Order: sequence, then structure tokens, then C-alpha cells
Amino acid sequence: MPQKSTAVSCSNIAFIKYWGNRDAARRIPLNNSISMNLDHATTTTTVAFEDARDDDHIVIGGALANAAQRARVVAHLDRVRALAQIESRARVQSQNNFPMGAGIASSASAFAALSLAATRAAGLELPERELSILARQGSGSACRSIPGGFVEWLAGTESANSYAVSIAPPTFWELRDVIAIVSTAEKKIGSTDGHRAASSSHFLAERVNALSARLARVRRALFAHDLAALGAAIEEDAIELHLIAMTSAPPIFYWSPEMVRVIEAARAWRADGLGVYFTLDAGPNVHLICESKDADQVAARAREISDVRQVIVNAPGGAARLGEEHLF
Repeated sequence: MPQKSTAVSCSNIAFIKYWGNRDAARRIPLNNSISMNLDHATTTTTVAFEDARDDDHIVIGGALANAAQRARVVAHLDRVRALAQIESRARVQSQNNFPMGAGIASSASAFAALSLAATRAAGLELPERELSILARQGSGSACRSIPGGFVEWLAGTESANSYAVSIAPPTFWELRDVIAIVSTAEKKIGSTDGHRAASSSHFLAERVNALSARLARVRRALFAHDLAALGAAIEEDAIELHLIAMTSAPPIFYWSPEMVRVIEAARAWRADGLGVYFTLDAGPNVHLICESKDADQVAARAREISDVRQVIVNAPGGAARLGEEHLF
């Protein structure tokens, strides 16, 4: 069986968010979500199972994994070992080309890449659906980084029917996600804790009840290439995610003054006729959604904002794939 494998996976930006679980242990969400893979926000991971190794050795971003990172990666490797019926310990090395833990869905690309690399290194070739189910158990949104392009995560009711599927290829619509990074600091409260706290918000039930209609709006807008309709829906959903976080017990504040200044700038550009809308993940950085014809202008304007430290322009990205160059 192969002993070493490398995989590359895109992060993704959710147009309809995943926030709150039906089953936290298996990361089965309360609702479907829709996302776009990001071609310039990727994780590369190499995994080798080695019979002579006594323990898993995990390096993330050039440094040994901390205790929390290690526990999460080892738990995922254990899932792969159980599927492959092997006991070998692994050597793992992973690196991003974008800031980690800052609300750009780094765990999504990380666990998608880890799932593909580890299963192949263990001698398994899982179909896309099974790979998505596996990735979901490491990080919920990672299931959306397995298929390519524009993706819907079918929430399901149990592990076997909670997985993601591509609803349109990357070439379907020339959208761009211009990420305005205002902070590269790792957020103090991770998404896992945020999902756990979501049920304490009095607004969560209202959000879940309203999501069916909003999901339909996003699907219609996506298939019609209607940026204005898509933008209105994704802005609503982004604000709602942060509302749920801020009204959880205890409240979680991913919101920041820098984020608000970028949002206000984007709204002003739109009032001047530029087709740009914002969305947010569980972090302070702002995703500016526009069409490719306006991406250079949006990126240039974002760079002029004093709070913005870095800008990453993303086209729709492909599916998780095997890499040709190993990290070790």
C-alpha cells in the first residue's frame, strides 16, 4: 500500500453559514449550507504511515502542533486507521498559503487535505461522498472543501447522509472573493466552541426557521448569475451569524471596529455603482464578493483602507486533489 501521500485543498467561503449542530460529536449541522471554494486560499498536507514510528508526529505551519491541534489531528488519523484497519503511526506536515485560525476557514481546507492525504497514504481510495463524510468529522465545513466549485452541504440527520455535493463547477460563474485581512491573529474562541454556544442564543430558532427560504434565494441567485440578489442574501446571513455569536452565553465577539470600517467602505462603493457585497466568517476579516470584471478595482480600493493588512483575490476553486510534491 502507499506509505506517503500529499493533498491540496481549497478553503471555502459560505454564502449560507453553518452555525450550530444537531449532533456536535459527529458535526451534523442544523441546516444546509452553500459555499464557494477559494482557489488562492489552500492547505497542502503530506501524510506518511510508518510502521517503525511509536507516535504520531505532526507539524503545522513549520512548528510542532500544540496540544489542541495535535488531539484533533490524531483523532482524525484514528478515524482513517479504523477505516483502513491499520495501526501504524503517522508523520504529518501541513502548511497554508493564508493566515490560519483567523476566520478564513483554515480548518476546512486543513481537514479536507488531511482526509485525502491520509486515506491515500493508508491505501484507501474513498469516493467523494465518503471522503466528504470523513472530512466533516474533523471539521464540519471541511466537507464542503472536498467537492469543487460551488458546493452545498446537505445537513442530513445522521453521519451517513450529512455530506457535501458540487452544485456548479468552478467555471459556472466568474465570481471573485476579495478577502480584506484586517487581522492575522488566531481568534480566541474557535468555531467549535461557537457552534456549541449557538444553542444558548434566543435568536437561533428564528434563524433556523428562516433558512429554508434564504437557501432557495441563494440557489436562485447563483443559477441566475444575479449578483444583487445573491449579495443581499449573503449579507443578511453573515450579519445573522455574528448576531447569534454575540447573543450566545457567554457572548462571542468576532466583530471588530476594523471589520466595520471595511463593511462601511464596501457599502459606500456599492452606492457609487460598484457591484460588491460582503460576507463574513467567524472572525474579523471581510470577504468582498464581486464579479471578475470588478475584482481589480475592489482589491485596489481594499488596499487603500488603512486597517487592511493583506488582500487575497480568489476565483472559484476546484475539488481537493492529490499533490505532486511532498512536504517531506
